Amino acid sequence: MSRSTTSGPFTGGCACGAVRYRCDGEVEFAFHCHCRKCQRATGGGHASIFAVQRDETEISGEIKYYEQGSDNGAKTYTGFCPTCGSPLISKTARFPERLYWHVASLDDPSRFAPKFVVYEESAHAWDYIDPALSGPSK
Repeated sequence: MSRSTTSGPFTGGCACGAVRYRCDGEVEFAFHCHCRKCQRATGGGHASIFAVQRDETEISGEIKYYEQGSDNGAKTYTGFCPTCGSPLISKTARFPERLYWHVASLDDPSRFAPKFVVYEESAHAWDYIDPALSGPSK
């Protein structure tokens, strides 16, 4: 996240308010993902995501999950609000202790500051990638 704000609380939810969450822990990492799964989940060129520990997150309301394979073949679950359809969260069988929240679901998305990009090879030419975030050493 940005500035010195890498710990919670972070609050957010869906567009209609049926789903709300609060993360009280540290942000493990923040990034842009250009994989096809994220492109489809967001309807754009990438997803902007921050990762936190599941046990430091409180969720109220129902989240509907859609299971699919990621670009690397891992089983993943994309979570949406069943009322308004807002994409909210992803989780994976590979790292069950971690939740990946979509930045657009934050009450204050200005706190987000990505540190790297993943699946850059799947990025579309029209979706700008900040050179400071790009490359294998990031």
